[in-house]
Amino acid sequence: MTIQKIGLLVGSLRAASYSRKVAEELIHLAPSNLQLEIVEIGDLPLYNEDLEQAVPASWHCFRETIRAKDGVVFITPEYNRSVPGLLKNAIDVGSRPYGKSVWNGKPGAVISVTPGGLGAFGANHHLRQSMVFLNVPMMQQPEAYLSHIAVCFNNPQSEERERLDQFLKGFLDAYAAWAVETARKEA
Repeated sequence: MTIQKIGLLVGSLRAASYSRKVAEELIHLAPSNLQLEIVEIGDLPLYNEDLEQAVPASWHCFRETIRAKDGVVFITPEYNRSVPGLLKNAIDVGSRPYGKSVWNGKPGAVISVTPGGLGAFGANHHLRQSMVFLNVPMMQQPEAYLSHIAVCFNNPQSEERERLDQFLKGFLDAYAAWAVETARKEA
């Protein structure tokens, strides 16, 4: 069995963010063929091509960390019907310099998270648009729009939390199978 090393990118800096809680839950629920790791993006300076002359250490570390991963899963809230600037900046840092994108060909997936009712649909689809341009094949099914997420984490013994864990297990199983198949096609 091949173990896939998967980077989790969390689109929120808030210490108690639901996106981070979902990422931590994914790590806890991961099948044995997925090795999941949160890749921190909060210390990345804003992308500025001038900085390519003397690449910031955090950019270099981030790029090498993503380059070493077999795939990526984005866990994001929605800000103004899009992805948070933090996450967009990480995508931009990883896509440069031109011709050396760390994203190229890596199997991707997105989970959008909100305490509201729309499942952060706008952020999910906006992120997918950027990934298509960067040649990141994105898993199509199951789609993951996590609405009313606070209920799941405020009462870990609830029926909602049980349904969340069941959904996330199914999502991870589907991603693991899909990522292996996608990697074969890319090879």
